[in-house]
Amino acid sequence: MEKWSLMTITVLLALTVRWTVSLGSYSGAGKPPMYGDYEAQRHWQEVTYNLPIRQWYFNTSDNNLLYWGLDYPPLTAYHSFLCAYIAKLINPDWIALHTSRGYESQPHKLFMRTTVFVADLLVYIPAVILYCFSLKETSTKKKASISCVALCILLYPGLILIDHGHFQYPLSLGFALWGVLCLSYDWDLLGSVAFCLALNYKQMELYHSLPFFCYLLGKCFKKGLKGKGLVLLTKIAGTVVVSFAVCWLPFCTDMAQIMQVLRRLFPIDRGLFEACMFSSPPPRLANIWCSLSVLIKIKNIVSPQTQLKLSFAVTFLSLLPTCVKLTVQPSLRGFKFALVSCALSFFLFSFQVHEKSILLVSIPVCLIINEIPFMATWFLLVSTFSMLPLLLKDGLLLPYAVTMLAFLSVCAASFSIFEKTSAEDLQLKPFSLSLKGYVSWFKSFPKIVRSLFLLSVTLMGVLSLASAAVPPPQRLPDLFPLSVSVISCLHFLLFLVYFNVVILWDSKNSRTQKKIS
Repeated sequence: MEKWSLMTITVLLALTVRWTVSLGSYSGAGKPPMYGDYEAQRHWQEVTYNLPIRQWYFNTSDNNLLYWGLDYPPLTAYHSFLCAYIAKLINPDWIALHTSRGYESQPHKLFMRTTVFVADLLVYIPAVILYCFSLKETSTKKKASISCVALCILLYPGLILIDHGHFQYPLSLGFALWGVLCLSYDWDLLGSVAFCLALNYKQMELYHSLPFFCYLLGKCFKKGLKGKGLVLLTKIAGTVVVSFAVCWLPFCTDMAQIMQVLRRLFPIDRGLFEACMFSSPPPRLANIWCSLSVLIKIKNIVSPQTQLKLSFAVTFLSLLPTCVKLTVQPSLRGFKFALVSCALSFFLFSFQVHEKSILLVSIPVCLIINEIPFMATWFLLVSTFSMLPLLLKDGLLLPYAVTMLAFLSVCAASFSIFEKTSAEDLQLKPFSLSLKGYVSWFKSFPKIVRSLFLLSVTLMGVLSLASAAVPPPQRLPDLFPLSVSVISCLHFLLFLVYFNVVILWDSKNSRTQKKIS
């Protein structure tokens, strides 16, 4: 009873923070002609309600794809239609065809904010709560209480600022989290359905697809492909096919419909830097390609097709070790760490990444915050910092500062993170044992890690203040966004190395995988 009381207080606090942030500005407020993501979501409601399904993804006189045309999978379109149906009952002007473009009013803002709030309440927050309760079997006295873990996850500033500030729905991440939760209870078919829903809401969930695939395939291998494993594999394959068929059924009337939707979802002809076109050069995205473009103008010397091949090759090579390890030694712990590593590889090296895509890495990191609280807290702070140029553009400086400080304070109090910096606490003990002469170097390891963390936080604080208050030099107008991107990218590269070391040298997987078979 006490646990549920604490969890209720945790949820109420998280909801209060979300609603407070939602009272502020949003993406593109009062900035015609394109406005921002808020208008994109409203426009999709306008299109899906007023036009037949066959026109949703096609360029017509009533659906100008250059003005926030639908570029997400069918589940996003269905959700937009549902919101539009409710909006029509309240005020038809909100979704009137053509005349509602750029519609802004306080009642409409309240409605749109409420739709995000409801999505959080129905999908994302319940998944977080149930996931935290699932940790009780493995928790020890050294780890924080369930309510503290839930509070840290629910107060992650990046997701709050993007969903309830900038404006975005948490449904794809929520569905993915439900998938992880189901797999943790060995409900493999339900987990497959949940992840299919996530993937059919946003195609960026491909970042998580390989860990799901490799983990389930590894389980089938362990059960034996001549017996129970083959049965499980057949059931999973059938579940995935049926889930996709149901989601895509209205678009399966002819092949032209399917191909048009796919072209909208994967516009590879736009090139490697498509996601950076919305910002003035140099780009503000903290991945390797945009950071390298400061020194090497890749898009000027490499064709779009070569960019695609290069991006694919580097991404594949960075994913390969983790995926092989997870397939050979499937474990729930390895699966969660693989979600982090694979998503981070996609963010750093894949094609057409947006700065908000770092959330696809951050949510899996939230899932392991009770295992590596120091590194997880550090990563989650950096991930929010990497979106600073976008947040400043949306007028979210104050919510950014307050939520960052609150999150750091809660994590420090819940996990005593500065006491969890030894090689064992950081899951690096197996790696340290494999190094010759490790003893002398690792004695000072905790002190080194704490110093680097304090240096990193100080640097992020100084750059945040400078970006908000100091005019950049006239000759270098993009100095601060560029600095944020490059510094964040360097952090992410180091984190990628760290997570891969933890995964590849993890001795716990070999002990826990027996439970699967």
